[in-house]
Amino acid sequence: MTTTSETTDLTGGGTVPPLADADLVDAPMTSSAPEPIEPGGLDLDTVQELLLGRWSAERRTARENVKNPDLHKIEGLSMAEHRERVLGQLQILVDTGAVNKAFPEKFGGESNFGGNIAMFTELVTADPSLQIKSGVQWGLFGSAVLNLGTERHHDAWLPDILSLKLPGVYAMTEIGHGSDVASLGTTATYIPEDDEFEIHTPFKAAWKDYLGNAALHGKAAVVFAQLITQGVNHGVHCFFVPIRSEDGEFLPGIGGEDDGLKGGLNGIDNGRLHFTRVRIPRTNLLNRYGDVDENGVYTSPIASPGRRFFTMLGTLVQGRVSLSLASAAASALALKGAITYGNQRRQFNATSDTHEEVLMDYQLHHRRLIDRLARTYADSFASNELLEKFDAVFSGTEDTDDDRQELETLAAAIKPLVTWNGLDTLQECREACGGAGFMAKNRFASLRADLDIYTTFEGDNNILLQLVGKRLLTDYSNEFKDFSVGTMSRYVAGHATEAMVHRSGLRRVVQAVQDAGSERKSANWFKEEEVQRSLLEDRVRTKTAKVAQALMPAAKKSQAEQAAVFNRNQTELIDAARNHGELLQWESFTRALEKITDEHTRQVMTWLRDLFALRLIEDDLGWFVENGRVSTQRARTLRQYINRLAYRLRPHAQDLVDAFGYEPEHIRMDIATQDEAQRQNEAAEYYRRLRASQDAPVDEKVLHARKKKADRAAQK
Repeated sequence: MTTTSETTDLTGGGTVPPLADADLVDAPMTSSAPEPIEPGGLDLDTVQELLLGRWSAERRTARENVKNPDLHKIEGLSMAEHRERVLGQLQILVDTGAVNKAFPEKFGGESNFGGNIAMFTELVTADPSLQIKSGVQWGLFGSAVLNLGTERHHDAWLPDILSLKLPGVYAMTEIGHGSDVASLGTTATYIPEDDEFEIHTPFKAAWKDYLGNAALHGKAAVVFAQLITQGVNHGVHCFFVPIRSEDGEFLPGIGGEDDGLKGGLNGIDNGRLHFTRVRIPRTNLLNRYGDVDENGVYTSPIASPGRRFFTMLGTLVQGRVSLSLASAAASALALKGAITYGNQRRQFNATSDTHEEVLMDYQLHHRRLIDRLARTYADSFASNELLEKFDAVFSGTEDTDDDRQELETLAAAIKPLVTWNGLDTLQECREACGGAGFMAKNRFASLRADLDIYTTFEGDNNILLQLVGKRLLTDYSNEFKDFSVGTMSRYVAGHATEAMVHRSGLRRVVQAVQDAGSERKSANWFKEEEVQRSLLEDRVRTKTAKVAQALMPAAKKSQAEQAAVFNRNQTELIDAARNHGELLQWESFTRALEKITDEHTRQVMTWLRDLFALRLIEDDLGWFVENGRVSTQRARTLRQYINRLAYRLRPHAQDLVDAFGYEPEHIRMDIATQDEAQRQNEAAEYYRRLRASQDAPVDEKVLHARKKKADRAAQK
């Protein structure tokens, strides 16, 4: 099915005239044209399928489910009311069979890991608190029992976890350790004479904090602690620990506090927990990757302590995937509201004495929104591919050690970018809607407050990018680990020669000669797919190589000296990691284009991909020019070409946000209805009738002009 946006006589499609691709560089940038136009038919069904990804059927089912108003956030509730409402909403999910999909058939599930996350992602449109609390219960607490435990643990606890009879806590984060999970202070010491572990919090910095379900609702917790047996610390492992009685009181040795009011997500009862020599049976150790027998002997199928640690943290990967998809969905909601409003709201008489301009026809307005629309498409495609990789690993179809490392790195690269982008998009859309955007009924402020914590959920974004950076360094060094000294010397010499060519400006001179003063040639160079790929790949490799070469001399120095050198290069490493994530997004977008068969749709989507790529280059243009990758002439052309791309995409903006597929029950924003269009039409009709009547007042400026004209005539 091919569809287009609906237009009225004054709203909807905008007023930008059609533009041939060859005219992108030289087209005039007028703010409007005499008549609205139809944006042209896009194959929105195909685009929507690409946006929904492999589990489109599951996402559509979830979207139907979340139309239920009982699942929707009610703005203005007290914290206590919001918490109770969200707890009740979890029960609705249980009653409708929405929580079992990732679990084995034995427990009413399908072992459909990708479909499960795809469905839970859509809960963000109902209430982000519902999405996160359900993620705590089934995506973290239940998933830890499933993936870190063995059959006896599954049989004992999963039925009650799935039915919500056993609400739970994922107790990993500590006040004093944050993202440094390997250094957790909580201990689990095996007592052989009692065949029990003793869970203990030795100091306040080891209190578990920011835990969903901990303040009120949780009855048990999966607690991450240092496993100690026979005087040996075997690192962080996971233990099932009951924390409350049936009447809601803490069990002996368990203590805690309510975190109280937060900046967002107040439907979740976050709190902190501590343990004073709490005894649990030895068999409460979730022992899939590490076990202790009755004699205290430790065994593990994973010999490497480091690899074992990262394997046991695999439950966090699920959260990172979910946060990426949810942030992309929130960006899509925001853009749907802001662009719909921008296509209806009129302000200022720029080109007509009788008709005001549609906001989306102003260059700054459509640039600020269409730039972020391109980025949200990239976020969506990259998140979908991340979900596919997650499903492949957790379903066992691609579950080697290399696959798990690749998943960890991919999640650590994509989650930071998409969650940061989500906040930026929500804020820009809020501002683009003026005062209307600040009203609670239009959701921007509420969504932004709720999604703020996504940037540090399941790992602080900058720490995750540091993990990516270390992987880049490892991959870089592995290229040469088997090389001879002579081979390495030749590489270094060649690299030095290449760097000299870039720094000397020879490549920039060649570019300038090739362009021969033509802006069109410069612009055409930027839109070449291989040019974009080369620029984005080269940036990552060059920045990684620079850090690697800075670290190399410290390789044989003391630990303190190595740490100091690494710290001096940390910013550059994280910068390279972020660029790597952006390259992954560009590649995902490019692969999505290959699946589009309709020529017109593919052209428009290619422009959108180009806009995403060139905005990345524009944001780091100083680096590209300084390092000789882009000539100063081409740099001057870039911004103007980006403006033309946004101008060319402007007539399609409504179609591109409609392709997200969200319906009024998901959006729930007054600005995304036809209310503004009706107001504008009513006002226009009023002034048309007034002008046609004999009662229209005369504008003082008109009288002044007439008087000046009469005075000049009298002087003659």
